[in-house]
Amino acid sequence: MDLIRISAVSYLNTFPFVFGIKTSGELDDIDLQLDIPSVCAEKLKNNAVDLALVPVGAIPELDHPISVADYCIGAEGDVRTVLLLSQVPLKEIDEIALDFDSKTSVRLIRVLTKNFWKINPRWHQLGPGEAEKPGGCASLVAIGDKTFQLVKDYPYVYDLAAEWIKYTSLPFVFAVWLANKPLPEGFRLKFNKALEYGISRKQEVPYFFANKIPPGLDVISYLENNISYPFTAKKKEGMDLFLKLISDL
Repeated sequence: MDLIRISAVSYLNTFPFVFGIKTSGELDDIDLQLDIPSVCAEKLKNNAVDLALVPVGAIPELDHPISVADYCIGAEGDVRTVLLLSQVPLKEIDEIALDFDSKTSVRLIRVLTKNFWKINPRWHQLGPGEAEKPGGCASLVAIGDKTFQLVKDYPYVYDLAAEWIKYTSLPFVFAVWLANKPLPEGFRLKFNKALEYGISRKQEVPYFFANKIPPGLDVISYLENNISYPFTAKKKEGMDLFLKLISDL
């Protein structure tokens, strides 16, 4: 059988998935690639991979995506790594810079500003790496591991998952595992076992990825308390609402 090409997000919140894929012993017929979220979506869209951890905001761009996993990147409270960072309070924001790495978060911020916060800022799309420059933007949507450092430079911090939950009473889903073609049923079963293996062994993640953990971060607390992995019925309900709202933007 040909190798199944997989694109996974390279952020800390995905490390339990990557750990399971690499060490569970379930998968020996894959080509695993680590990418930023927006690239994961593009690779699946362009058939550069067969399976990817896709930002939910990119789902409308895909032709007939197939769900393949019982797990996702979700949040049932503060997520800590998807933030609106600002030098001024929410109601005083007149322009927001958007992280190049994200597809879901740039749509989520538009949903929040339009439907819940009732503000109408201008938007400024950043290029690759620009969101990582400290103090470079007065108001910035930033995602991923860079937020652990950026948060120190802004007096006003709005957690986008927590804001969504406050207004909808539903969890938020940032990314789901999707394929662009039917995969062998045997592979789907092994893939889910590999993901489960990694999620059940979060305590091993700091040792396996020791050179990739931000200094001083309690990674276990982050993975246990800020990221929610099971793709539950409530999460699917929250995802469906989000997809409806972005279709109305």
